[in-house]
Amino acid sequence: MARYKYYDYAQTVLVPVSLEQQLTPGTLEFAIHVLVQRYVDTSIFESSYRNDNAGSPAYDPKVLLKVVLFAYSRGIISSRKIEQACRENITFMALACGLVPDHSTIAGFISSMQEAMISLFRDILLVCEEQGLLGGTHFALDGLKLSSNAAKEWSGTFADLRQKKEKLEQKVQTLLTEHTRADQEGETSSTAEPDNVDEQIRRIEKQAARIEQFLAGHEPKRGKRGKELQSNVTDNDSAKMQTAHGVIQGYNGQALVDASHQVILHAEAFGNGQDYGHVAPMLEGAKAHGTAMGLPQNYFEGKRFSADSNYHSEANLKACVQEKLDAYIPDPHFRQRDPRFATQERHKPHPKEKFTFEDFTYDQEHDSYVCPNDKVLKLEARRHKIGNNLYRRYEADAADCTTCPLREKCLQNAETRRKHLAVFVEPAHETLSQQMIAKIDTPEAREIYGQRLAIVEPVFGNIRSQKRLDRFTLRGRIKINIQWMLYCMVHNIEKLVNYGIVV
Repeated sequence: MARYKYYDYAQTVLVPVSLEQQLTPGTLEFAIHVLVQRYVDTSIFESSYRNDNAGSPAYDPKVLLKVVLFAYSRGIISSRKIEQACRENITFMALACGLVPDHSTIAGFISSMQEAMISLFRDILLVCEEQGLLGGTHFALDGLKLSSNAAKEWSGTFADLRQKKEKLEQKVQTLLTEHTRADQEGETSSTAEPDNVDEQIRRIEKQAARIEQFLAGHEPKRGKRGKELQSNVTDNDSAKMQTAHGVIQGYNGQALVDASHQVILHAEAFGNGQDYGHVAPMLEGAKAHGTAMGLPQNYFEGKRFSADSNYHSEANLKACVQEKLDAYIPDPHFRQRDPRFATQERHKPHPKEKFTFEDFTYDQEHDSYVCPNDKVLKLEARRHKIGNNLYRRYEADAADCTTCPLREKCLQNAETRRKHLAVFVEPAHETLSQQMIAKIDTPEAREIYGQRLAIVEPVFGNIRSQKRLDRFTLRGRIKINIQWMLYCMVHNIEKLVNYGIVV
């Protein structure tokens, strides 16, 4: 008969553990411990405590910050799971020095970091600068769109939300009517048991009241052109965003990255999926960090800056000009003009569905144009301004277009009455966008822009895949920004582990 070693789960084992020895040099947890202990100034938290003479002692902000940063590096965002890790995981125990802060303390600490977050981020960035990890020659900007702690089903214009509220109220009336009728007839409701119906009615009434309260306490969100944007009842700072994985309700985490060692110079989360206005605030944030660290005011002057075509706008290009940056921001049709992508289906020009300018014949004698159906477009204006350019405007007769068999291929939509043709005369002045298009089509610019992918994309790959940030768990732009900057701090600390000298 086989014999086995003796074991007894009732036995008591005393295991001597040195918390300091659990933090091995060269590891991320050791770097977090050293950096927070020696280089990060947490005195900014002092003003939030009022227990000098009375009350219980508080957890040291350094301990809480170490635990939170290490938890984020492991993809642990939940405050309850962080508390559990402080009880069960020896590395967390070492960073917390045997203390076990509860989940409400951890959550409250993260939420209270609004004023301190910029200072904490700069302290780590200053160490990166002192360690020589900032090259300062090429900067790349990009964003990561992630879902927030809010459902897109609770989004809509104020008219949409009112309609949703009315539908919920109608549903309550239907349930009440059905429930009353069944009760009078002594039958069970056809929809559910009586107790379940009451619970369902209470839940729907609560949802309707929630929408009513939101509408009463908020104003409609407006875009730059005054058009109403969709609001969200749960988190009104978030927005619907189009991503490769479909439409999400979330935030757009932006990061400005230095090319030398992929250190993040500035990080900020926006409740806007469109990037046409993000360059200026990101550059301003990075400049503020640089000034606080003692970098020269002209630190960005003459340096290369690259961003993808989503950032191509006059406002963004103007921001680059003001900072005297050598910018490379292609327009959305950049790939279609690049001969290297001529054989790729996705970058081929779309097949012609409508008539173009080339389909109209110019009659020089009468200064008019003839359409594909042999109808005449007469000169309507000699100087017609569209944007920053001047055009000659030609117009067809409305009667000709109404009965034309080719109107679907010629007019913009079914409601358009007549065809207008704008013939370019001259630019009122060359726009920044036109200058960028001419610049980005040169071989030298294409080569420089091609470096952008290797600079910024691995940063998001590290944060999303290795650090497992696949969604934001907080609500409100302030708290989301804290969470995003904490993850970017972890990324920068990891760069110090890999390339710096942290002892």
